[in-house]
Amino acid sequence: MNLGKAVELIAWILSLIVAVLLILALSTIMYQHKPELFYSKVVEVGQWQPNNIEGDLPEGRKGKLIKFGYLLTSESAKWMGPMVKNPDMRFSGNNLACKNCHLDVGTRPGSASWIGVMDRFPQFRGRENKIGTIEERVNGCMERSMNGRNLPVESSQMKAIVAYMEWLGEDMPKEREKEFKGFAKIQMPVIAASPVLGKAVYISECQVCHGENGQGAWLADSTKGYLYPPLWGKDTYNHGAGMHRVLTAAQFIKGNMPWGQATIDNPKLTDEESYHVAAYINSFERPLKENADQDFPDRKLKPVSTPYGPWDDPFSPEAHKYGPFKPMVEFYQGEYSIIKTK
Repeated sequence: MNLGKAVELIAWILSLIVAVLLILALSTIMYQHKPELFYSKVVEVGQWQPNNIEGDLPEGRKGKLIKFGYLLTSESAKWMGPMVKNPDMRFSGNNLACKNCHLDVGTRPGSASWIGVMDRFPQFRGRENKIGTIEERVNGCMERSMNGRNLPVESSQMKAIVAYMEWLGEDMPKEREKEFKGFAKIQMPVIAASPVLGKAVYISECQVCHGENGQGAWLADSTKGYLYPPLWGKDTYNHGAGMHRVLTAAQFIKGNMPWGQATIDNPKLTDEESYHVAAYINSFERPLKENADQDFPDRKLKPVSTPYGPWDDPFSPEAHKYGPFKPMVEFYQGEYSIIKTK
């Protein structure tokens, strides 16, 4: 090897060494500031917990977007309710908050928790008779539970809400998914739900928070909405909401109410008490959703406890509102081979 080639080889080796040392130095600096980039997050199944807005919020734009989603869903009235000063930002038609149904701001099992919800979309929904996105599901709540109007899909509000939902279930082990999904299970009673029996349950278990006339109780700062939400009247969910179905409301009530006394694993009310009080709550007037008759284009997919028509069966409107529902379940199974649980 001549001298010129030897010099070139030595120079190449030195440059390689310098490059390696530089990479190691940069890696050390990055590891000190962003160690998560260098290893996979491994969490024992039983130890995993949802992200917490107080301690787990990431920095930068992502964290700000997630925090905005948290505020929109925990203080909905303040940020997008009918009292907001800018009329363009009034997306909710009532002063409820998303967290009034999705308890603990979407983290409580048994209240349609948002933890893991992103993994279930896109999803077929019979109400629209198509595969829908998470954004469409959010807007379903905006139109019904919030008695309002759609959030534009590309709006900062929609992006923030979806970012918050996704962040809550970050790195959740598959084995924990069922824990946060849906509502408590109830045995479908063989009798019709009774608003009369439900009134007695309401007085003893619900009235202290929600009021004699179901009007709820405002927070000290009323711009943030309700401490306890109204259950009927003008400022609550409309008749197209899922909570207006007796069986759905009964599941929610059993797993969560009375507040502070019941959980999905340790309910206080029986199945029948939950069923009857759901009937009482839903026996009162509430806002009407426009074009509700267009829900469930395939009427055979309509839940039996949907209290508004049209239906694809011979049962009365009264039966669809209060039951008994088992004869309807048997009808759909025999006539259409469809097994219904709601």
